[in-house]
Amino acid sequence: MRLFTLFAASTALVLATAPALSAQDKADDSKPAAKADHEGKDKGKPDLPPLPADKSVRQSAVIGGRTISYTATVGTLPIYNDDGKKIAEVVYTAYTVPGNDPRRPVTFAFNGGPGASSVFLNMGAIGPKQVSFGEDGNAPSDSPIAHDNPSSWLDMTDLVFIDPIGTGFSRSLEDKEQAKKDFFNADADIKYLSRAVYDWLLKNQRMRARKFVIGESYGGYRVPRIAHELQTQLGVGVNGIFMVSPYLDPPSTAHDNGLSPLPWMIDLPSMAAGHLEREGKLTPAAMSQVEAYTQSQFVTDLLAGRSDPAAIDRLTQHVSDLTGLDPKLVRRMDGRIDEDTYLREIHRDDQKIGSYYDSNVTSYDAFPSSATRKSGDPILEASIAPLTSAMVDFDTRVVGWKVDARYNALSYAVNEAWDDAKLDDKPVQALRQAIAADPNMAVMIAHGYNDLSCPYFGSKLILEQMPRFGSDQRVQLQVYPGGHMFYARPGSNASFKEDARALIERG
Repeated sequence: MRLFTLFAASTALVLATAPALSAQDKADDSKPAAKADHEGKDKGKPDLPPLPADKSVRQSAVIGGRTISYTATVGTLPIYNDDGKKIAEVVYTAYTVPGNDPRRPVTFAFNGGPGASSVFLNMGAIGPKQVSFGEDGNAPSDSPIAHDNPSSWLDMTDLVFIDPIGTGFSRSLEDKEQAKKDFFNADADIKYLSRAVYDWLLKNQRMRARKFVIGESYGGYRVPRIAHELQTQLGVGVNGIFMVSPYLDPPSTAHDNGLSPLPWMIDLPSMAAGHLEREGKLTPAAMSQVEAYTQSQFVTDLLAGRSDPAAIDRLTQHVSDLTGLDPKLVRRMDGRIDEDTYLREIHRDDQKIGSYYDSNVTSYDAFPSSATRKSGDPILEASIAPLTSAMVDFDTRVVGWKVDARYNALSYAVNEAWDDAKLDDKPVQALRQAIAADPNMAVMIAHGYNDLSCPYFGSKLILEQMPRFGSDQRVQLQVYPGGHMFYARPGSNASFKEDARALIERG
């Protein structure tokens, strides 16, 4: 399974445990456990050193051409079960600009996986400091030294990056089986993370702030449901939602359905975008033509199948022209080109392999003579080391939050433990419900053209079937040059910020 975004393929939607209780609900979490072994420890539960107290440091960064002074805080939010027992600790990183405006916006950020920490949005996209990654030629040994991020959102909103349990330094205090029930399924995930947002607002006396949530990949799957949970269960209104390369509707992307044309429709425009970019021809106008073909002739020719030889001829020629692949290969695959084939074949002559997250970012193919792909993802494998080192250095040295634990930028253990019993379109339902419930809430969905892990065309098709909710501007789709982490390209990140500014200032 491809980690980070396609961690999401192992996601489940099952009944969650009871809502978590806030730290403020409990005066003392030191009550002895009901059962303990002869050493005084709960059987099967982790024996962990305590996390440090919250720690803050003053910093500054040049953002948007001016110096912004802010407070950086690394802290924890305890999670309690319905019996009042502390069962986990969520670690967050917050950047706040001092001032007396109770309405200053605050944005809560989540990455995906399941099993990804928030470091990608933090150190890659919108935090005040940034580590370069996601470009061709990046390597695990690249410098982990963070520099000012000119496209940080901190000049227009405070930022709180939340690491779900099992990611970053966040941790369960329960045995593995109980943790799986309480944290590692979609419904439980939504409830405890929504409560973490509520608890941070309460702890920091920010209930009057304008509130936004942003999620990338499976984080984009989370945030519509978090917004609806906050609205309807916790009494916290959300002014706006940002979904970055979201994984919205798993059933529509299932390639093992031999009849549905949707998976092939969703992938084709991103493959075409990669080919157009390699030729220096990627423009919105060119992509509009690709999208029009995908929604018309491509579908009818695909469904006609072998009953219409002319349809097969048209399909072969068009798909070959759009992707740059050999027509013989396209015909052999009936015009149904999967991501693995595309990423291998377009770079085969160079003995390289393309990234699922941006098809034009490559690394050497470790096994070019193999019949199947055996190489890791070029972006993922190059980014984990510098991002992890930069985040640990920031927490422990810069902020001085001295912790004795491993930082998990990506947790394979969380992904493996995730309950994948069912996948459906609950995020789309929650998005519709949240927008309908609040006429003032706006939504932006942002994608990169070249992303094959969460292709932008899937979101476009979903939005075209949604109601207007009073205005076409309530829900916007923005697509930028680049891939899943389009923000790794400075120009795309700058455009993303300006589009977000319009929504935040309106929110």
